Amino acid sequence: MTQHLAAPSTGTSADAPGHRIGWWQDAVIYQVYPRSFADGNGDGMGDLAGVTARLPYLRDLGVDAVWLSPFYASPQADAGYDVADYRAIDPMFGTLLDADALIREAHALGLRIIVDLVPNHSSDQHEWFKRALAEGPGSALRDRYHFRPGKGADGELPPNDWESIFGGPAWTRTTNPDGTPGDWYLHLFAPEQPDFNWEHPAVADEFRSILRFWLDMGVDGFRVDVAHGLVKAHGLPDLGSHDQLKLLGNDVMPFFDQDGVHEIYRSWRTILDEYPGDRIAVAEAWTPTVERTANYVRPDEMHQAFNFQYLSTAWDAAELRTVIDSSLAAMRPVGAPTTWVLSNHDVTRHATRFANPPGLGTQIRTAGDRDKGLRRARAATLLMLALPGSAYVYQGEELGLPDVTDLPDEARQDPSFFRAEGQDGFRDGCRVPIPWTREGSSYGFGDGGSWLPQPAGWGELSIEAQTGTEGSTLELYRAAIAARREHPGLGAGTDVEWKSAPDGVLVLGRPGFVCTVNTTDAPVALPVPGTLLLASAPVAVDGGTVELPADTTVWWTV
Repeated sequence: MTQHLAAPSTGTSADAPGHRIGWWQDAVIYQVYPRSFADGNGDGMGDLAGVTARLPYLRDLGVDAVWLSPFYASPQADAGYDVADYRAIDPMFGTLLDADALIREAHALGLRIIVDLVPNHSSDQHEWFKRALAEGPGSALRDRYHFRPGKGADGELPPNDWESIFGGPAWTRTTNPDGTPGDWYLHLFAPEQPDFNWEHPAVADEFRSILRFWLDMGVDGFRVDVAHGLVKAHGLPDLGSHDQLKLLGNDVMPFFDQDGVHEIYRSWRTILDEYPGDRIAVAEAWTPTVERTANYVRPDEMHQAFNFQYLSTAWDAAELRTVIDSSLAAMRPVGAPTTWVLSNHDVTRHATRFANPPGLGTQIRTAGDRDKGLRRARAATLLMLALPGSAYVYQGEELGLPDVTDLPDEARQDPSFFRAEGQDGFRDGCRVPIPWTREGSSYGFGDGGSWLPQPAGWGELSIEAQTGTEGSTLELYRAAIAARREHPGLGAGTDVEWKSAPDGVLVLGRPGFVCTVNTTDAPVALPVPGTLLLASAPVAVDGGTVELPADTTVWWTV
């Protein structure tokens, strides 16, 4: 694995002939949710100064890059995913000077920085949108969004039947400057997030300029939010059905995964390739199949795409093998690395998902069996880090943090929680500020408390409590990432070799390496495949046999 910041040399992989080996192809990338990572000024909200101060921790964890969720100027109607100014830092997070200091310090420590980019929609407080409303019908700025007259005798009905991801119609009616009812505007998410019209050349020009602004600042890449949503079907046709959220991920929708998005990303790729040091783009693209996801990472488009199919897979050997095989097969023809992720800022942490019965989805409201959840989470992590490609780690998962499922309603801040329909609205549970120390008003998060309440006992899961503690989840992550870096058979690649195994067990091989995974609730005896390298739980080796405990993964060198 690479951690240097110079452009890596061109080379080929034994199982991916002819493809260039870039740093992103085997990177471990750590997601920072800035408001919940570290508070540098004691106001109870995480910020860029707090992240900068904690970068040595991430270097010591062994990750290659840090991905930061949005920190742009924003009214915070959707936790920063409603951007008012793409070239400014929201005061709650700091200033442009703080961003510059963060990027410079990360590079000095050998870490790369990836920033979120939100091109599908802006805030309704973006200057373009404010002027479009103020100028009224006929404003040229309205063409940069999707303004449409309503249906019905007096335009009182939405222009089509599209539904917002956050619930309710995907349209909001405006009021003209003279006080009369006006046109409607499209927002696939909150009403405070009007969608851009990417058919307008000014929108494309603006985002090319934004890319250059941050690349000139020194960022190493972009995670592209709602990468599948920029282009809408011509004429904005009715979908013809209700409960449209149930269709997401199963069908190509008229507002998602339209083929026209790929022209946009090809133009972005030419910009990225102008800059030294292998700058990258990562797609957050919810698509019906991994094959369609692969379209976003063709050689002239983006470099990586999140593997949501893997994230939503149950802790089941057969299901895991199926999604691993399909993921690798989809990425192999386009020469892109497969990515693996278990948690992020939008889903219940996997230590809690795996603590509950399968089939409950990725947003779960019950704590489940904490011991089982942590055991499975540790085993799932070792499996993920054994797979070829790039892995993503969400802040706090290296501590084995569970979701906080008992937050009082009055503490919640997820905007979809306050809507009658749409997403479950329980994303706050995975966004609770992480604990750094055993004691203190916010367990070392900052001197002024935390914007979401932390549970009692959080300190025993803290970085301070787990550092140097044999068997802790933090030390397991550190050891696994280090071993992944050092072992020549791990990291980049496109294939695994499946070996025979009992039901509920996976045995996969890579060059000089074997990973054994028991997803069942009972111990399983297996032949010893090599020398024990690392295990998610204590294992007993007796001669040529190893007893693999329930919900355990073991790495072996061969």
